[in-house]
Amino acid sequence: MPDLHDIPQKLIDNISKVIVGKREVIEFVVVGIMSNGHVLLEDVPGLGKTMLSRSLAKSIAGNFKRIQFTPDLLPSDVTGVSIYSQKTEEFQFREGPIFANIVLADEINRTTPRTQSALLEAMQEFKITVDGVLRKLPEPFFVIATQNPIEFHGTYPLPESQVDRFLIQLAVGYPSNQEEVKVLTRNLKTSPLEDLQSVVTIQDIIEVQKAVTSVHIEPKVVDYIVSIISATRNLPGDIKLGASPRASLALMRTSRALAFLDKRDYVIPDDVKRLVLPVLRHRVMLQPRSIVRGLTPSDIVKHILKQATVPV
Repeated sequence: MPDLHDIPQKLIDNISKVIVGKREVIEFVVVGIMSNGHVLLEDVPGLGKTMLSRSLAKSIAGNFKRIQFTPDLLPSDVTGVSIYSQKTEEFQFREGPIFANIVLADEINRTTPRTQSALLEAMQEFKITVDGVLRKLPEPFFVIATQNPIEFHGTYPLPESQVDRFLIQLAVGYPSNQEEVKVLTRNLKTSPLEDLQSVVTIQDIIEVQKAVTSVHIEPKVVDYIVSIISATRNLPGDIKLGASPRASLALMRTSRALAFLDKRDYVIPDDVKRLVLPVLRHRVMLQPRSIVRGLTPSDIVKHILKQATVPV
């Protein structure tokens, strides 16, 4: 059996064969699955969000399903539905696309709140209830949701309760000229995704998820995390809604995963610093007057991080 500490790097290196120049984004996505959480990718179309999801699924030899969220999508289109069978004279449950290891929820803000909420129980509980029957989702279960932050026509903003379910929020960003040349070169004949092979197994990922929970975190580092989260609730004037205790848990879980990724069995303050922005920026709501002044949640989170006392 391979060393568990080698598994995340193998995964990142393999996905990097397809996704060019976005190593940090790939690292954070891998941190997300190691932490047993979910990731929200918020960026304009065409930057490889779907390719990233498929590459991850192929790399772990996992079952991949893509759900294209549209205004007419129903909750049963996500979770599944019971259909009456004339042969058996019984209702048989037909699984929806939510029953997969890697689920791409594409343009999640294009569907109605009712259908968006169908994901809530699945993302939080890793199981769903259909017709009064509780059904467990596969292990690992990892949702990568995408939304376009520019186009608002025909969209339904995600409610705070659902946004808070995402462990990490990432922006992919445009590639540099050199990176875009590499993308074109790699796609001259066929897509590199076609030749991508799995490098780890689903069981490897489950073992890594268990190992991450054993990474040591000093009480001083825990206090550091709490001080940052607490500051989002107590900054006068700019913040309308601060981060919840779920954000504290998210920052601790991802920090432990990042330490494991760096082949350490303990968390250092730098782990927390790297993750503060992707873990918190989607959980902080600003006052309207602050938005008018041009402030963003990222600005506020960076300011809080600068003011926090780093443990020695």
